[in-house]
Amino acid sequence: MWSCLSRYRDFGLLVLRIGVGVMFLFHGWPKLTGGPDKWVALGQSMGYLGIHAVPVFWGFMAAISEFFGGACLILGVVFRPACLLMVSTMVVAATMHFGRGDSLQTASHAIELGFVFFGLLFIGPGRFGFGRG
Repeated sequence: MWSCLSRYRDFGLLVLRIGVGVMFLFHGWPKLTGGPDKWVALGQSMGYLGIHAVPVFWGFMAAISEFFGGACLILGVVFRPACLLMVSTMVVAATMHFGRGDSLQTASHAIELGFVFFGLLFIGPGRFGFGRG
């Protein structure tokens, strides 16, 4: 019964890419436009991985990863590198939550999206995209 839906695999990937990508545009925009003070605050999360140097750089990279990674997901361009950067960002976010003593419930959003991006890294954007992955 459900096998007829398999022909819509690429459409399903498009829906996933657009949905998650749009959310990351909205999630990353305030971080990107927050400026150096926001980037330092974000970049200090790298301290939970033992990296304390240049937090402004790491915060800027997280903001870039989230905002432009969302755009890359939507368009299907530079798709796999974007997914790899977004997996890395989600690993740092989850590590930060656990480092603060937050519960799994609090860290779950970053963990779940990390798995989504990790899976998409292998699957690719599908045929409805402007790039080849």
